[in-house]
Amino acid sequence: MQRKGEQFAGLTVAIVTPFKNGHVDEAGLKQLVDFHVAAGTNGLCPVGTTGESPTLTHEEHNRVIGIVCQHAAGRIKVMAGTGSNSTSEAIEMTKFAKSVGADGAMMVAPYYNKPTGEGFYQHYRAVAEAVDLPIILYNIPGRTAKNMEPEVIARIAELPNVVAIKEATGSMDQASRVLAETNLTVLSGDDSLTLPLLSMGGSGIVSVVGNIVPQDMLKLLAAWKAGNVAEAREWHFKLFTLCRDLLGIATNPIPIKIAMRLLGRDSGELRLPLTPLSAAEETRLKKTLVDYGLL
Repeated sequence: MQRKGEQFAGLTVAIVTPFKNGHVDEAGLKQLVDFHVAAGTNGLCPVGTTGESPTLTHEEHNRVIGIVCQHAAGRIKVMAGTGSNSTSEAIEMTKFAKSVGADGAMMVAPYYNKPTGEGFYQHYRAVAEAVDLPIILYNIPGRTAKNMEPEVIARIAELPNVVAIKEATGSMDQASRVLAETNLTVLSGDDSLTLPLLSMGGSGIVSVVGNIVPQDMLKLLAAWKAGNVAEAREWHFKLFTLCRDLLGIATNPIPIKIAMRLLGRDSGELRLPLTPLSAAEETRLKKTLVDYGLL
């Protein structure tokens, strides 16, 4: 099946938003873009969950998207996070992303509202009709409080500029149905499930661990694409412990920001209500980084 949205296949990294003294670290943000261009990362997703979007002001949100798009300057694709539980707000943010040159908009399902299936459809339809920009759905019921069921996704997928989905339910049954019933490009929303999803026809990953090991995730994807299943499996198991601790010790993005601080790549500063790791948790994270060969 020819899938819409194949331009978003491969490795997209959900980048952190660097802070310094309570403010967005704009120089640090540009350094992140340069790091991923040099690493060969296929795309960046600013102001997603990992980018602490819920605690950014609207002005900061747009500023981060603008900086990333302008500094990327066509060197790397940008899938801007423009989702909201307010449809009118999502439209305005998506319009802004298009105006500064984003290649696509990743739109999380409206959270807290718990819409009906009809509500989900009308939300995405309103944005799709208002803004001519490729839309990547983001289904993460663990954060939004409501799953977009496969039949609802299939209906939304009929909208011409809805081209892909970040599948973060953790359910292989759900992913199977989305792959079988739509022509969307399906991207894993869980680093540890990248290989299983690829095996069913998925096209890539919107990654958290890619913030620190993009080359390794790229090697997994390349091995699978080349038909080297054994090599892809080796990379899967090598990355698995890193994925488990960076996403399991505490709520994302706490561990990844602390890991980046330990590796000298970020201040590690978080915004409330997110708080730093405990001493014991940080010790465990350090051991994971040492065991992986990063420290």
